[in-house]
Amino acid sequence: MVDWNLAVATATRLVRPGPEVSREEARDVVAELRRHARAAEEHVRGYTRMIPEGHTPEDTPVLVVDRTGWIKANVAGFRELLSPLLDKMKERRSTGPGGTVLNAVGGKVTGVELGMLLSFLASRILGQYETFAPATRELPAGTDGGGRLLLVAPNIVHVERELDADPHDFRLWVCLHEETHRTQFTGVPWLRDHLQGEIQSFLAATDVDPGTVVERLREAAQALAGGRPEGENGEPSPSLVELVQTPEQREILGRLTAVMSLLEGHADYVMDGVGPDVVPSVAEIREKFQQRRARGASRLDLALRKLLGLDAKLRQYRDGERFVRAVVDQVGMDGFNRVWTSPNTLPTKTEIARPADWVARVHRKADS
Repeated sequence: MVDWNLAVATATRLVRPGPEVSREEARDVVAELRRHARAAEEHVRGYTRMIPEGHTPEDTPVLVVDRTGWIKANVAGFRELLSPLLDKMKERRSTGPGGTVLNAVGGKVTGVELGMLLSFLASRILGQYETFAPATRELPAGTDGGGRLLLVAPNIVHVERELDADPHDFRLWVCLHEETHRTQFTGVPWLRDHLQGEIQSFLAATDVDPGTVVERLREAAQALAGGRPEGENGEPSPSLVELVQTPEQREILGRLTAVMSLLEGHADYVMDGVGPDVVPSVAEIREKFQQRRARGASRLDLALRKLLGLDAKLRQYRDGERFVRAVVDQVGMDGFNRVWTSPNTLPTKTEIARPADWVARVHRKADS
């Protein structure tokens, strides 16, 4: 269903080159990001009071990569995570007339499409905690089931230059955010399996004929080619995820959205909370970074963001951070950390928007 090697080759060929740096500058950036990642671990644990038991930094490696390295890592992750769905679609297609030919041709087409998607994203991601990716020769997995922290050096350099930010402060600021994600998954033993279970349930609920999926994606691509971020009636056009959702998937996606809002908002809250003590220019960096997010880009770029659901991710940062801040203000950091007790104490999508409801459900009920 997907030619993964072609996806890597396409993305690598199409991805934009990073900022110009000398070999010596590149070595210095890599070395500094590794130092900041180590320092960020102590800062984040102290601020969040989340101490992973029996975990060492070597269990989840910190890897400083270029854009090609990020592409390879994410293809491996997609391949691992999507395999149940792709096997299901392949089996359905192979039973039809000309199924073998369709699989071969379709795999090439999908490989190119995935490569184009990754080439777009590869120049925008600053860092990423990989929860599910398997080991590869280029990127060894950690001993805790595959977790590893990726820092995309050329993108960090590009943004710090664009913002005219202090490079040392900006790099540590980014590391604080990504290290918070590593602490979330290493400090909450059940979180990885819970998230993986939700994703697999979402994929298992997919019961759409492959031809229908292709047709919907073709319609989306035509809208994208016209640079239109809205539908025919002026309404927002759906993202790729929304195009193929079933009612069951919408319910699962609501829970996933709440979890991702929590994780992203918590990381933003921590990076800014730790910041004043260790990042002198944190206020200036945050202001410039928020302005950069708000400015957006060209209509084509906006259409891509909508199609890929990236606009929803930006809302997750904002809504999740508001939730965390409101809860900490009301019940303190230890009170907020009850969110990590079990899947039942995670906020719902409604509670993300109404933090007091979560406090009432988790705290007042438990304390009564």
